Amino acid sequence: LPKSIYKTRILCYIYLMKIEQSVEDYLETIHLISQTEEQVHQVDVARRLGVSQPAVTKAIRKLKELGYVVTEGMHIFLTEQGKARAESVYEKHIAIRRFLVALGVGGESAEHDACLIEHIICDETYDAIKRYLKEKETF
Repeated sequence: LPKSIYKTRILCYIYLMKIEQSVEDYLETIHLISQTEEQVHQVDVARRLGVSQPAVTKAIRKLKELGYVVTEGMHIFLTEQGKARAESVYEKHIAIRRFLVALGVGGESAEHDACLIEHIICDETYDAIKRYLKEKETF
């Protein structure tokens, strides 16, 4: 392929990965808030993610289009599909963080890195991490 087409494809891939990461971050955040609060509001999501309310409004619109959330007035609810995806991402996050800590990575760094890795890890690698943690009885 010509360099320009190859570069364009890479940029498109990076853009799509960022969108996917954003979707998963919002789902995970809504899920975590719903574990401690009766209602999830856009302001709660904005505070937790450190983004503006308009950014949350735009993201919620996208999550609704994807069938991951529904809204009722000011309240945000995960659909069954959204809850399943959010739980999957959060499970990955926890496993990756535990794995990194088991390797000797400090808690803050492990948390930060888990937030990044959870979006790009392939199934084979994630399965290997789960096996490792199970063998070490830390999962």
